[in-house]
Amino acid sequence: MKYTIAVTGAGGGVGQSIIKSLYDTDYRVIALDGETLGAGLYAVPSSYKIPYANNSEYLSTLLHICQQEKVDLLFPGLDIELEILSKNIGKFKEIGTTVIISDLNVVKISNDKQYMYDCLTKINAAVPFTIPFAQTKIEDIEYPIIFKQMVDGARSQNVFLIKSIEEFKSIIQSISIPLSNFIIQEYIEGEEYTCGTINLDGECKGVIIMKRILRDGDTYKCFSVKDKTIEEAIKNIANKIKPFGACNFQLRVKDNIPYVFEINARCSGTTASRTLCGFNEPKMIADYLLKSIEPTHDVKELTILRYWNEIVVNNEDVKTVENQKYLKNNQSTLW
Repeated sequence: MKYTIAVTGAGGGVGQSIIKSLYDTDYRVIALDGETLGAGLYAVPSSYKIPYANNSEYLSTLLHICQQEKVDLLFPGLDIELEILSKNIGKFKEIGTTVIISDLNVVKISNDKQYMYDCLTKINAAVPFTIPFAQTKIEDIEYPIIFKQMVDGARSQNVFLIKSIEEFKSIIQSISIPLSNFIIQEYIEGEEYTCGTINLDGECKGVIIMKRILRDGDTYKCFSVKDKTIEEAIKNIANKIKPFGACNFQLRVKDNIPYVFEINARCSGTTASRTLCGFNEPKMIADYLLKSIEPTHDVKELTILRYWNEIVVNNEDVKTVENQKYLKNNQSTLW
């Protein structure tokens, strides 16, 4: 029996990373994206152009595709989809599709930086001190600090490292969105890590730790490492907040203490890099849920350098996606 897995956000880094991790497996993969030129749409045999998550037809379209294609698992690739998918897990379950999504509380932890701080401090996890901007006076702040969006931040947008009151005043004047949607966070000076986890039946069943170098908010060089202190800290948090499927933790280490400053309740843009290091999150999750195979992994300490890759697409296929919202028997090639 060939199981079918659908992946949303196929035009972005997370969706493409999931698709890459499912290459050379026995799973049938369907790609979904809101953009005609979403590259991942042309990287699998079958794909659909779907409405954006804020469109009133998004949910019904997704449910129709999952039912029509007999989708067994649905992996989301975009943050904006997480809340609506979490609220509608039951509707997908009714048609036989399991959405790889955490409950609403975990989704809120990943989306609201102040709520994340409040929740993690309650379970005695190490987190940089965080407070809403509205509750502070910039004259009383000890610099440096991190100033960033409280809700809906993505790819390091509207994230500032501020080293003085003069710099802070200048940045405040340049911001176009309400300052009430910002938090001030303690700056932890130390090496930065991104950590992937797989979480099933209320238990963290594996962690991979990667040091990373960022460019424009994305990881473009990463190094898998083994660190028991970080691994135990992440497992402890995951076992207490109980995400489902994949969950990503970002942290900095200071004085041998891992301080978690962000959580993403989904797969990561570095999922494919982790797969190359021996930690294939999408496949382990799918194997467990669909084949009852317990997750196993053997992480290798490697350096992963990301680079651009071209995909050659027939113009007629682009027209088909635009006009028919569906592409089957795709013949695109990677170069």
